[in-house]
Amino acid sequence: MSLIDIRKRSLTIETIHHEGGPPPDEPLRLAASCAVIRNPYAGRYEPDLMPFMAELRALGTLLAQELVDTLGREQVQVYSKAAIVGVNGELEHAAVWHEAGGWAIRAVLGEPKAIVPASKVVAATGYRLMVPLHYIHAAYVRSHYNSMEIGIQDAPRPDEILFALVVGTGGRIHARLGGLTREQVSVHDGQR
Repeated sequence: MSLIDIRKRSLTIETIHHEGGPPPDEPLRLAASCAVIRNPYAGRYEPDLMPFMAELRALGTLLAQELVDTLGREQVQVYSKAAIVGVNGELEHAAVWHEAGGWAIRAVLGEPKAIVPASKVVAATGYRLMVPLHYIHAAYVRSHYNSMEIGIQDAPRPDEILFALVVGTGGRIHARLGGLTREQVSVHDGQR
């Protein structure tokens, strides 16, 4: 029997044309793919979460592929992952997404070098979570530090978890605060 029971999914797309300055040649697009599943461990302590984490790779691949299909694989420059656990769960039920969601988005994108940032919380139904984003090939590209809000009005219920992957097509509109640019990345170690 599968540990993954999806109640609903959502896909949110933001298109940013400007932030008060001149419009760029192409608007920035951010997208979040979310799935709300039953928490198989709600209300009880489970010492072995490894089978759940392993099974979540398939869900991660589903969400990652939806994002790539939406924005185009070659267009993705930033990424992240997030989880909101309903109040009958624990933070460790969100932490399983670090490996499962991170592995999935990297696999679908062709193994970019930078870590996949994350945000996670145990919260009530309808909670909104800001998810950090950064450049997929190097963590220190300052122009690409950004965030996107995720959440679903009726989720997660107390016995559910909302898992999300987030991607975008570039850095912040009007980024002009210096630092390493994506064109300067040369080490290819995901750091600088």
